[in-house]
Amino acid sequence: MRDILRGIIADSKHWVELRLHDRRSLQVTVRKGVVESAASRQVKGVGVRVLVDGTWGFSSTARLDRDGISAAVRDATASAEKSAGGKATKVEKLADCELAVGDFRIGDSSGVEARSTEEKVALAVDTEERMRESSPLIRSAMCRYTEILDEKWIVSTDGADAHLADSKLEFVGSAVAEKDGDMTVGWKGNGVTGGWSELFAVWTPERVAEHAGKTAVDLLSAPYAPGGMATVVLNPELVGLLAHEAVGHTVEADFVLSGSAVSGKLGEQVASDLVTLVDSGTAYLGLPSAGGVVLVDDEGVPAGKTVVIERGILRSYLHDRETAALFGVAPTGNARAWLHDDEPLIRMRNTCIEPGESELEEMIASIDEGLFLAGAGSGQADANAEFMFGVQEAYEIKGGKLGRLLRGASISGDAFEVLKSVDMVGKDFEWALGSGHCGKGQPAKVDGGGSHVRCNVVVGGR
Repeated sequence: MRDILRGIIADSKHWVELRLHDRRSLQVTVRKGVVESAASRQVKGVGVRVLVDGTWGFSSTARLDRDGISAAVRDATASAEKSAGGKATKVEKLADCELAVGDFRIGDSSGVEARSTEEKVALAVDTEERMRESSPLIRSAMCRYTEILDEKWIVSTDGADAHLADSKLEFVGSAVAEKDGDMTVGWKGNGVTGGWSELFAVWTPERVAEHAGKTAVDLLSAPYAPGGMATVVLNPELVGLLAHEAVGHTVEADFVLSGSAVSGKLGEQVASDLVTLVDSGTAYLGLPSAGGVVLVDDEGVPAGKTVVIERGILRSYLHDRETAALFGVAPTGNARAWLHDDEPLIRMRNTCIEPGESELEEMIASIDEGLFLAGAGSGQADANAEFMFGVQEAYEIKGGKLGRLLRGASISGDAFEVLKSVDMVGKDFEWALGSGHCGKGQPAKVDGGGSHVRCNVVVGGR
């Protein structure tokens, strides 16, 4: 296949990029004791991008022979030629970089493929049943197992020639508890890039079920959290959510060019000097592989570690080759496409705040009155860095001691003001957002996390 792709680009008089993508996926969902779905799918095709007279052309095809791919190249070229005359701004160039050549594989998917669909269904059935039977107050439960096995070949006229393979797995459990008409939900999700052992290295199915069921039941008797500005300790899940949603999207270069909150602020202090925030394509800190690991992006650029904020100073945006050329910097390996018929967009990979020097116990003991917040709920953020996130669990802190569980809390504010208030960062570290997807016109598997962080934030409650 590689030889066919190489032969096609060798015949082109324009810049051409070919991305052959073979994806096999399986999703099993069990709800209320019933297998709701067990769907497997394979999608295979080639995405074609050309650059003609400073204008992009894109096409895709499910035909994998030389004639079919060559026809898609002609279609993409014709599209670019037709739209070139109406373009007010054109792509002057793509940033130069050392493009990936060779074979790149993440983890061992053989253990995943060796297990039958029946075995995976049985695991989800058993976990869902375990949640439902954990308490007579549990009214319903859901368990979902998802696997995505990807293989790609990326070649371009300026030197990319990479073969990639990885597997991304996730396991999610949720439980609904009810008493006297009052209903609460407990949830836990885990996602990795890697194999079976990585998926369950920390969050085993039994632990997922126990956490979701117990949280749902415990929240029934929890009073509502008070509202107002508070000193809080955020757990790694909420730190990751803040890093990804409220900060990460503002530094994606296409949003920067549209006027995001950090436009023109490179070199400025945007956070406490205790905060170093990175977006990494590779495995990090020796932990089970994060959910958004990407060794090579979908432009064939090696995807290393980008330091976005270094000790409070904004150092970098996230780039594809086009925006990197506009800013006069090297591309950061953040161009990603969901399937072969999607064009690469600037997307995060694994976004986190790096560990600091404080112990969690020390952080809690330092607060006379505040909250310990854990577990991310639904929420939203925008390019101005304004955010509002739901919180699954909130615990009172009084006199430096953890107190009772509270419910109904949310956090909101300006992400950079929150980061400026950070005065303690934990030594610990956890990837915590590997399940689910980030949306930006098309899905992307990402992860987020960090250490526990002490800061000031507006807490919503009753």
